[in-house]
This record gives sequence, structure tokens and C-alpha cells, in this order.
Amino acid sequence: MEKATLTFTDVSITVNVPPGTRIIEMSEKVGSGITYGCREGDCGTCLTHVVEGAENLSEPTALELRVLQENLAGKDDRLACQCRVMGGAVKVHPG
Repeated sequence: MEKATLTFTDVSITVNVPPGTRIIEMSEKVGSGITYGCREGDCGTCLTHVVEGAENLSEPTALELRVLQENLAGKDDRLACQCRVMGGAVKVHPG
């Protein structure tokens, strides 16, 4: 199984995560400032900026793409409730 690390730049914490871990799950545990009002990809409040490692994330689902578009998200933004770390190193910052 490939090693994965997730860094939250707002709180300067890096954690090892199992591949397939959603960003929001670790955000809650480390106290990052990523906020959310749901866990289903419908609201867009968990918009997260990917600083590095976008290639190590799951592909966006049709639902995530729709919510990102509705929220005028930038090309390096993802939804923390939908996005999974698949391996390698990823750095994120609250959107």
C-alpha cells in the first residue's frame, strides 16, 4: 500500500493517512480551518485550495464538478468532503 501524507498549511501539520482518506476527515482531527456544513457535496462550504499534490487526489466526481462550478472555484480548488488522498504528498489550505 502506497504511503500518503496530507499537510494542512493553515495549522502547519502533516499527517500520514491511509490511501482513500477524505480530506475533511483529517481536517476535523487536526483542527484545520476547513469548514463544512454537509458531507455530501451539496453546499460547497468545504472548498479547499490544493497547494501541492493535486495529482495524488481522486478524480472529481460529476457531483463535485457541479458544486465547484456553481461556487466559481478555481482550477486548484476541491471539496474536502468529496476529495480523497490516493497516495504521495498533498498540501491543502482552507479555500
